[in-house]
Amino acid sequence: MQKVVNVIALLSGLVSFSILGGGAYLYIQKDALIESATKAATEAATEAVVGALPGLVGGLMPSVPELPGATGGAIPALPGAGAAVPGAGVPGVPSATGSVLPF
Repeated sequence: MQKVVNVIALLSGLVSFSILGGGAYLYIQKDALIESATKAATEAATEAVVGALPGLVGGLMPSVPELPGATGGAIPALPGAGAAVPGAGVPGVPSATGSVLPF
């Protein structure tokens, strides 16, 4: 009977030490384990998205329009504006500029 109790006590001690050792290993290696798990999850998600994209996008992408042969001016002319003074005759746009200081 004493031998059975000794074997159980020995096995209990071994289990306790293995749990402590495993916990210490996980605590020390937690950053590396998290990095590897994150990398694996990112790669799996990327592969799933890339694999699903051709079927999802299919005919949804419009065709690329052709570039025009000629373009207009950079700033369109205002209606009623004179050629010499930009903004002439447009309400709210001064016809001439002056000094910044009023005196």
